[in-house]
Amino acid sequence: MNGERAVPTVLAVNAGSSSVRFALFEAGSSRLFRGKIDRIGASGTTVEWGLVDRPPERREIAATDHGAAAAAVIERLDSAGLAAGIAGVGHRVVHGMGRTEPVQATPERLAEWRRFAAFDPEHLPREIDLIEAFAARWPQRPQIACFDTAFHATMPAHAVRLPIPRRYGDQGVRRYGFHGLSYAYLREELARLGDPAIVRGRVILAHLGNGASLAALRDGRSIDTTMGFTPAGGLVMGTRTGDIDPGLAYYLLRGAGLDSEQFQALVNHQSGLLGISGTSADVRDLLARERSDPRAAEALAVFCYQARKGIGALAAALGGLDTLVFSGGIGENAAPIRARICVDLGFLGVRIDEARNEQHAPRISADQAPVAVRIVPTDEERMIARATFALLGSRDGAG
Repeated sequence: MNGERAVPTVLAVNAGSSSVRFALFEAGSSRLFRGKIDRIGASGTTVEWGLVDRPPERREIAATDHGAAAAAVIERLDSAGLAAGIAGVGHRVVHGMGRTEPVQATPERLAEWRRFAAFDPEHLPREIDLIEAFAARWPQRPQIACFDTAFHATMPAHAVRLPIPRRYGDQGVRRYGFHGLSYAYLREELARLGDPAIVRGRVILAHLGNGASLAALRDGRSIDTTMGFTPAGGLVMGTRTGDIDPGLAYYLLRGAGLDSEQFQALVNHQSGLLGISGTSADVRDLLARERSDPRAAEALAVFCYQARKGIGALAAALGGLDTLVFSGGIGENAAPIRARICVDLGFLGVRIDEARNEQHAPRISADQAPVAVRIVPTDEERMIARATFALLGSRDGAG
């Protein structure tokens, strides 16, 4: 493709603790190019990328950190003739520290965010490294930060406040909530269904992937969510604990002899499905071996049980339930997990149609069920691109 494009483009970058998803959007259009780099900083780092209308290229690369991953993305876009037209780069930044709108990631702001790295030590330092790496290679192109926490800024004070001395709350220690870019996209997709009652009603969104959370929406606004001060809280996840007894931290630090870094690694990288099963954080692996491996079966049982409890709790916060939405890698693709989560939610009006669920139909609830249960694929990169186009002054954004 010709690098001199008449229409400006935006690169959307969605960084995890060991992965980076990215997609190139044209103003008023859809993706031109997309890819993902996995296992950054570990052996066997792989990249899958390519134009959206062609089979992707997959290979191993050397990427010891997020800066090296940024260099790999830039070089690939250059070689494909797509880099010249990029007007700016939008980044998912997990923790917004109270910010409610996207902002340009200036050197001054990046320095400020580094001082708040303890708010999200698993994501924020790597996201800053990635932004700085793109800014160093493309100094004339704005870097835009889009915050995952912004969606939950509408939560009421009683859902935000932590039951610890108020002086810590005054320092910003409170419940924030995450997965906001995903939830914002899901809200838009529900609105496109054309039924105003869906958006105005009582909705629970379930973003279930390696990271997992639930959000409760009333009148389209977040009133509560399962994640709290950091993305490690809430539901059981692939390698994260979710909520645990605070006294366990004291025991592990004093009784078991862990230091703070070891504790951080344990709750974020060694726990959840991986910790319970002892073999894998991937639901596909666990489903494949659950009949022969009791630990795999137990990991899935705990995951589904905690998600079911979370839905019940948020339904109580909402005063009932009208719509339940599954999204994320597990929510969109794992029919047995959806069925097991919903199996004992009949008291709320949740009833699954087995055939629809197995077919991953857009609506998987039974026809006469009081609660509509839907599968809606999420698209965080598109939300990043739209926000970036808007901040850069584009009239159209990413369609």
